Amino acid sequence: MPSLSSCCKKGPGYASPLEAMQNGPREKLLYIAMVSCQDDQPDYLATVDVDPNSPDYQKVISRLYSPNINDEFHHFGWNACSSCHGDCNKERRFIVLGGFKSSKIYIIDTADEKKPSLYKTIDSEELKKLNLSAPHTVHCLGSGDIMISCLGNAKGELPGGFALLNENFEVTGRWNSENVSSNVQFYYDYWYKPRHNIMVSSEWAAPSVFEKGFNPNDVALNKYGRSLHFWDWSERKYLKTVDLGADGLIPLELRFCHSPPTPYGYVVCALGSSVFRFYQDQSNEWQVEKVIQVEFLTGNDGQPIPAIISDMLISLNDKFIYFCNWFHGDVRQYDITDPAKPKLTGQVWLGGLTKTDSDYQDKRSVHGGPQMIQLSLDGKRLYVTNSLYSSWDDQFYPGIKQDGSYLAKIDCDSENGGMKLDQDFYMTFKNEPHGPARAHEMRYPGGDCTSDIWN
Repeated sequence: MPSLSSCCKKGPGYASPLEAMQNGPREKLLYIAMVSCQDDQPDYLATVDVDPNSPDYQKVISRLYSPNINDEFHHFGWNACSSCHGDCNKERRFIVLGGFKSSKIYIIDTADEKKPSLYKTIDSEELKKLNLSAPHTVHCLGSGDIMISCLGNAKGELPGGFALLNENFEVTGRWNSENVSSNVQFYYDYWYKPRHNIMVSSEWAAPSVFEKGFNPNDVALNKYGRSLHFWDWSERKYLKTVDLGADGLIPLELRFCHSPPTPYGYVVCALGSSVFRFYQDQSNEWQVEKVIQVEFLTGNDGQPIPAIISDMLISLNDKFIYFCNWFHGDVRQYDITDPAKPKLTGQVWLGGLTKTDSDYQDKRSVHGGPQMIQLSLDGKRLYVTNSLYSSWDDQFYPGIKQDGSYLAKIDCDSENGGMKLDQDFYMTFKNEPHGPARAHEMRYPGGDCTSDIWN
């Protein structure tokens, strides 16, 4: 797949989200962060051929292995995206991939899109100098700098913070140099909106808490987050915190709508099984409201099972929101034409705790539940993986360790709504060269709706 920068005369990406949706090429390659199920084997970046006209369709065509073990590859981003579109000197070329456990940061060169290579390794000591660890969300800032949310301090405890890299991939300091309010202890995802001079960040927990697996008692001890934080983007200053309450427990992935003037976005709350909208009211104050509540299911033991909404994205035309219920086992599509009243328009089943079957007509056994998603630029294809985090996988879906992850594809109606599982697309990562592997976040070489931000 050609990079988006090769399709325009300016910098990387597209001038607008709609231009990307209407003129972007169909994806041919998919990069996936892979975590080995064997403790003595390295994680890797898999390059998967998703071009239906290719003889290598649905195959891993290259694997870039980490030079280390126990990294826990998780989320990754780019050195440049559509936020740099106006700068012809910028190029989308380097992947920035953090080791969630190791706190190392790997810079990966995609000059050869089919066979990425390791360009640089940033040692964990560089983050520890800032008293940070567990790098998570990566966004380029349009200035050449790259910002990474970090969930813990150097010891894996609270609080975390935001680290900055420069164009040479050197750790230069924290994004906000001033002291942060004591209200901000938990970190996880973030998204910024330059047109409205705002950034919003979400919460998970300290690495020392979640890395051992999920203990419900930790919720009662307030060791998991339930708030959103609002920041002045240009001044890099904390503004306020909004407590989402019990329905907002563990607010993870958050996205603003893509259109630069649109003053709202959404966050999915894993344990609360809900979706909140954050928006700017008529007095320019930032508010939140719950707009979706996924009802708990009943387990085989009669106990209620939360959805654990683990990932979410918004189509580039800001018409549909998609999210995964990792415990329940379904992927959902909602029409957000009325932003305060999302309407369910599609649902596909891919495993879950209460059922082991899926919407595959051959009734194949599917381990795990849908966890990460990535949407094609045109909004017609949704790719799905099923690994959340190694210790959580082992706790709730132990079959993943023996059988590895899956990669599935859902066909989406990008105009009227609706989803249908592609019966002919299914990849398993059971028989990888070093044994079964877990598949987590996915990206295209040319950018996507979760990597690119428009100014």
